[in-house]
Amino acid sequence: MGKNDRQYGLMVLNESTIDSDPFKQFSVWYKDATDSGMDLPNAFALSTASLFGVPSTRMLLLKEADESSFVFYTNSLSRKGAEMEKNPAVSACFFWNVLERQVRVEGVVSPVTDQEADSYFATRPRESRIGAWASPQGEVVGGREYLEQRFKQFQKRFEGSEIPRPEHWKGYRIVPSVFEFWQGRENRMHDRIRYRTNSGTWKIERLAP
Repeated sequence: MGKNDRQYGLMVLNESTIDSDPFKQFSVWYKDATDSGMDLPNAFALSTASLFGVPSTRMLLLKEADESSFVFYTNSLSRKGAEMEKNPAVSACFFWNVLERQVRVEGVVSPVTDQEADSYFATRPRESRIGAWASPQGEVVGGREYLEQRFKQFQKRFEGSEIPRPEHWKGYRIVPSVFEFWQGRENRMHDRIRYRTNSGTWKIERLAP
């Protein structure tokens, strides 16, 4: 199972075998989650906060992970978009229950380029692209019928033509400063390994469960 040992049939997490690069360790665990056959291994909880420190959390889908960041896409006019605009500090949590694993990430977020957003938007199903135009995400609406009418309006508007990316539909890149890898163990004695960066160097620490 990648960079992990086994003890009595259970996966364990050791400082001696974990990768010194948290992005590489995440890649190993993400592949394990994908190979497990579980639904939506790329689902994660994103937490943002207002300038007054009021938090909010929602589930999103990871669309890209590389050696330095995580990328997701959303409506920038939503609550999370407004909060990220004013307070770029965010946290994310992946939970892979079939493997008894979590990965927590803390960092700052910034928009991807328009070219990156355009390229990804073009790969989405046509109906999803129409939905991005039709839904005023997070706003109070009069009922389901209002949303269905808007969807039909934009279906007609773009009938027979390409659907451009709405200006408010953007991608965001999380650049982490903290990772925590959590592996479930017997007797609630779980393994918790934290990475913290200092001037580009990652320090590895064990936390009590």
